[in-house]
Order: sequence, then structure tokens, then C-alpha cells
Amino acid sequence: MKNLIYTMLFFFFIGNSIAQQTPANKQLTAISIEGATAHLGNGKVIENSLIMFNNGKITFVGSAMMKIARQGTVINAKGKHIYPGFIAANASLGLAEIDAVKASRDFDEVGIYNPHIRSLIAYNAESKVIESMRPNGVLMAQITPRGGTISGTSSITQLDAWNWEDAAIQVDGGIHMNWPESFTQGRWWLGEDPALKPDSKYSKNINQIKTYLQDAKNYLASKKEKKHLPFEATKGLFNGTQRLFIHVSGQKEITDAVTISKDLGIKNIVIVHGDGAEYVTDLLKKHNVPVILDRPHRNPDSEDDAYDYTYTIASTLANKGVLVGIGMEGQMERMNTRNLPFYAGTFAAHGLDKEAAVSLITLNNAKILGIDSFTGSLEVGKDATLFISEGDALDMKTNIVAKAFIKGRNISLETHQTNLWKRYAKKYNQKLK
Repeated sequence: MKNLIYTMLFFFFIGNSIAQQTPANKQLTAISIEGATAHLGNGKVIENSLIMFNNGKITFVGSAMMKIARQGTVINAKGKHIYPGFIAANASLGLAEIDAVKASRDFDEVGIYNPHIRSLIAYNAESKVIESMRPNGVLMAQITPRGGTISGTSSITQLDAWNWEDAAIQVDGGIHMNWPESFTQGRWWLGEDPALKPDSKYSKNINQIKTYLQDAKNYLASKKEKKHLPFEATKGLFNGTQRLFIHVSGQKEITDAVTISKDLGIKNIVIVHGDGAEYVTDLLKKHNVPVILDRPHRNPDSEDDAYDYTYTIASTLANKGVLVGIGMEGQMERMNTRNLPFYAGTFAAHGLDKEAAVSLITLNNAKILGIDSFTGSLEVGKDATLFISEGDALDMKTNIVAKAFIKGRNISLETHQTNLWKRYAKKYNQKLK
């Protein structure tokens, strides 16, 4: 009976969501935004800027002082700020709606090695959680599976669509692997010693990964009449069309993960999580391996780490020449994804240059995910996926998004939360801005 009630609540929730979602129409007229401070995403800033776009593409980026004819509708954004749409890496948006309701969770699959499992087809474009991202400027996300040793493939979506086909801007661009830990901890609740100790199964676990990937490589090199779908799905790792996202932390584990992957001929590797990466930056730079860091609002994993380790790790890696972005995996990750710009702001408050912090969730994430050719920065020829904020987008107090565009489409910023705000503001006679 309890499960039935949960299931009914889930479908009521989803039904409400479907009724409220209305993706924006295709851009029909050119738009010119002038007067704003433009944060281009590549570290550069243009005061009193002019940004123009048409047919979903940026056609001009420069100073509003230039004598150039404005195109189409002109938006006066003097005193405001304009940014590329923020990109949430390593997120599981749209793969679960209510964590307490099993029927709404579809972020992992039965089995250990699932390179052929596609997260994209489970993506719910009409999620209420997704619509709550847009008012903070989070307009794109990497939809990432969880669980197992090889979880499956991730895809990139824009967050205003009717369905997963409309949402996809990159399909099956990466395969995700969870690397084993070299240390284990006793289960204190069973009376075991809770102290960390080397895991005797570590070598066996990584040998199983090596064997699986080598078997996949051998299969692809041979001509088999009978298809092996999981092995077929790894083809992109060896020909360079897909990235291998290795979820791993620890100096030894990162070193093993990169070295073994390169020895197997895997061309494009990304480290996800990456605690301890500051000790192996030479290895990462040698193989051009970027790092997607966890959000900083957490405790350090090791008691030997500095108290502010999670706040300073981005500046430490960036200063050593490693390409860094921000990912979202962790407790309540889907709801917390809306706080992506404020995580970047935290890194900026602990040693990272402010525009470099903007790059963490714009151009850096775009480069790491392989979509920088058409998004991630305000540049001529790229998608007009951007937003206007009343203030500093990395500051929780002043990031008030006034307008947002995805591929030039003027998207709605209305959500379940804004509807409730308006409802109760009227009840208590508060002034609606």
C-alpha cells in the first residue's frame, strides 16, 4: 500500500510538471544586447558590451561604443552582466525526480560492466528539477549514469526541451568508469577495525578492468559475426571519438588509472573527483588529462588534508596548468546543481581569479566535455546560449537572472518555485518584482 501511494504521488508530480513545461519557440528575429558587462567565459571581460545574435548563433561580440548597426530587437542591459550559459558536468539531472520514490529513479543499471547503457534515453526533459536550474543560469548539463564499474554513456543536453531528442546537443560523448580504491575501511557496525588499511583486492580489481578493456579492444580488432553490444559500445574510446571519464581520487589510483588507460590505447581521458590530483600534475599535463572537481562545499576526504583543501584545490590545479571544471556528483546532487555558479564563486573566494572561476563552468567544462566548438563562451559563430544577470552571477545575493536564451530562444524562467513565490507573495501583500 505504501509503495502504491508513493507511485501515485510520483505520477501526480510528473503530470503537474508536464502541464507547466512549455519550451521556447525558435528564434525568429535578431536580438542585440547592449550596455552590459560581458564575461566571455574565456577569461576576458568587455565593459559596456554589445552582443548580437540571429538564427540561434552569435553574430557580433564587441564594445557598444563601436558604430555598428544594431540588429532586430534591442535590449538595454546597462548596469547588468551577461554570461555564457553555465554547464553542469557530471550531473544526473532528469534521471531521477524524487529520491524516496524508486519508480522515479533511473540513474543506474543492473550489472558491473555497462558501457552500452545510454543515460540519454532515460532523460526526463519535463522534470521540475530541471526547470529550477534555469533561473540561476545553468542552461546545459552532462547527463551521467551512476553505479557499477562501467556505468554507461553520458550525453549533453540543453535544459529547455520537449523530450530527450530535442534536448540533446551531444549524444553518447563519454563512457564513465568507477575506479576501485586502494584502501579499505573496516565496518565498525560489525565490530571491525574502522581504520584505513590497504585493500588486498585492489590489484585484482584493476586487473579485471584491464582484462575487460583489453578483451573489448581485441574484439573490435577482430571480425566477429556475433555482436557483443558492450564491447561494440567501447569503440569510441579507442578511435578517439569518445572520452573515458574515470571517477577516481587518490594519488596512486589516479596514476594507475591514467597509466593503464594510456597503455590500452584510450585516447581521451578525464579524471572526475580528483582529490589528490595536485600530486600528479606532471602526469596529467603529459597526457593532456583534465579534471572535473567535486563541489567545494564538503569536508576533505583525508584527515591529512588542510581544512580548506576542498576550497583551494581548483586554484592549486589551475596554477599548475591543469584544465579544471566543476562536477555535481554527491549528496542531493540533482537539487544542488542549481548552486553550480555559487560553487564557482567559492573557488573564486579561495585563490582563483574571478574570470577563471567563470571559466570553470563555461569554457573549461565545454572543452572537457568536447562541446567547445559551438558553446561555452561568447564568441562569433557559437550558439547564442547565454543569460543576463542583474549582478555577479557567482554571488548568491546578486545573481538574479533577468533573461536567458538557449540557441537564441528566449526561454521561460518560470518554475514551480516562482509560482509558489508569487502565490504566497500575493497572500501577504508583498510587492512582486
